[in-house]
This record gives sequence, C-alpha cells and structure tokens, in this order.
Amino acid sequence: MISYFEANLDSVSVHHVGNKTNEEYFKLSDRPLNIEDEMFRSILMQYFLSPFQKSKEVYRLFHPSDVGMNEVFANVSVFFDNEDLTFHEASQNLARHLFDCTSHPKIKSGELYVVHFKNVQIEGDLHDAIGIFKSENKETFLKVRPEGDGFGMSFETDGISINKLDKGCLIFNTDIEEGFKVVVLDQSKSSSDVAGYWKDDFLQLMVRNDEHNQTLNILNVYKEFVTGKLDEEFDVSKTDKIDLLNRSVKYFKEKESFDLDEFANEVIANEEGIELFRNYKLSYEEEFEATIPDNFGISEAAVKQSIKSFKNLLKLDKNFQVSILGNKDLIEKGYDEDKQLNYYKLYFKEEA
Repeated sequence: MISYFEANLDSVSVHHVGNKTNEEYFKLSDRPLNIEDEMFRSILMQYFLSPFQKSKEVYRLFHPSDVGMNEVFANVSVFFDNEDLTFHEASQNLARHLFDCTSHPKIKSGELYVVHFKNVQIEGDLHDAIGIFKSENKETFLKVRPEGDGFGMSFETDGISINKLDKGCLIFNTDIEEGFKVVVLDQSKSSSDVAGYWKDDFLQLMVRNDEHNQTLNILNVYKEFVTGKLDEEFDVSKTDKIDLLNRSVKYFKEKESFDLDEFANEVIANEEGIELFRNYKLSYEEEFEATIPDNFGISEAAVKQSIKSFKNLLKLDKNFQVSILGNKDLIEKGYDEDKQLNYYKLYFKEEA
C-alpha cells in the first residue's frame, strides 16, 4: 500500500520529549537538521518509511467536536496550506502537544522526529506527507576497527537501531475534509494505558470507513469465513473452498458495486451458508466496531491488494501443487485401493 520508491526527504526536525509526570521536560531544537550526506539521507528514509510498506489499515485524524480542533490536524493542515506556520514551527507545536499527552508514568521519554516527505505513494497516488516518529528504546552497538596488523573494538551506548522504529505515522496531503489519510505504527507491548497514548491521545485516530476500507474489510471477512468458519458447520473440501474464493474474486473483479444479497446468492449460493456468512459478518462488525454496509462501491485498488492473499493452490504431499483457476467440476477426487492413495482426476481439452 505504501511505496517510497519515488519519495524525497525534504526536511527533518528533531526534538526531545520527556515524561512530565516523572518531572522530565522537553527540549526543542531551534532549526531543522542540515542533511548534506546522501547516504545519511538514504538511511533516514529507510528508518522512517520502510516499516509502513506493509501497512493495510488507513485512518483519519478525528475530534468529537470538529476535526479542526485536533492538534495534529491543525498544525499539519496549516503547513500544507502554505500559511504563516513554517515546517519547523509546526514540528515544535507537535512536540509540545506530545509532551502534554505524555502523562502516564510508564511512558518512555525519547526523540521526536517530524519529517516532510515529497512523492510518497499511498493507494497508487503520490502525495506530500508529514511523518511523525518517536524513538524510545536505545541499544548498544559494537564497533570493530583496524589497529596495526589486527583489530580493535569499542562500543557505543544509547544508539538507535534503524530496523526498529518504535512509533510513527504518515499523514498524507489528501482528503483533508475527512481528516487526511493516515497510516500508523506503534510497537508498544505494555499496558493499554501506555499503548493508547500515541494513537488515541496524541494523534486521535479513527479508522477510515470509505469504499477502499469497506472493500478490504468484506474481502477479509469472507476469506476468514471460507478458510475457517465453514469447517465448524459443514464438511467442505479444499477444492470447494478454493472454488468459493475464486467465485468471490470473479464477483469483485466484474462488479462496480457490492450488494450483499447479490453476492451471497451468486457466490455462496447455499441458504445455510448464506445465513452463516451473514452472522459471521455481524460478529466481525461487533468485535471490531467497524460497520460494513450491505451496499457500497467496490474499490479496484483494494481488490488488487486483498486478493493477493487468496490462495488457489491445492498442495498434494510434497510432490504436486495444483492451481485451480476455474471450473471445479473438471477436477475429481478419488481413492485407489491398490495403491492406498488418494488421487485427483483432471479434465481438459488441450495442453497449453
């Protein structure tokens, strides 16, 4: 979903944010970083952007009264609008806001990086983006250097691993009325009070509920239904499961809009199965607090993204893999008594 092949790193500002409950403070830099070394620029791009390449969920900035009252939205939108607020001033305001949200005693202090990127791709389109990142965990690194005919070794503490981004988000300059498009990363493994401060208190995010997200959700629900839930109620063969997945892919590729009744009748085509799917969809909506409408426009980009995980391979021991792309009636399963082995019989007109 996220690609930075064409992206450029335009500006980086760094600040330190402590925990005010623990009587720590924040320190604001007075200017952005001066980055002249291209290798260093490339390393920063990898550190900041590579963790988002597999991001699937897209959020939006939110406020219960008005999105303009969201602190992150207010600062980012003013900068994107080229108004009086400079990038570095916006980054300082964001650092102050994060400090105000850092109230739980177990929240770690750390460096806050605010970055302006150009030409980052999301859902097939290029946009400017503001990245907000925080590093909390430090590591010790060993250094080996030549010394005469041998080598010497030293170490450096309080280093930051470029492969372990602790927290981050990318805010894309699009869909401003809806609170921008936002992807987020949070590696916290502690209590919910600590883990929630980044997404809920600082950023104030809501899951985006547009056609793209609705398409992703219904395809994900259906795939989980076919590969998992069906076995609890019915004796379903692997070829039948693959066929059900293939039929759903065909539906989403051919239709411009999703209709639950139409989908159920054309793809599942079994009254008991349809009722089970409807209940499974309802359980998903209740568990994840994400309503999936019975009717919505289908996002082509979401279909392409989602069906990559739809498997049509029938794996037979370690000898064969059969890819079922069409009519399942042209493949028959049997058992050979003499060899005491299962077999599949395939019908076709000609070899390709």
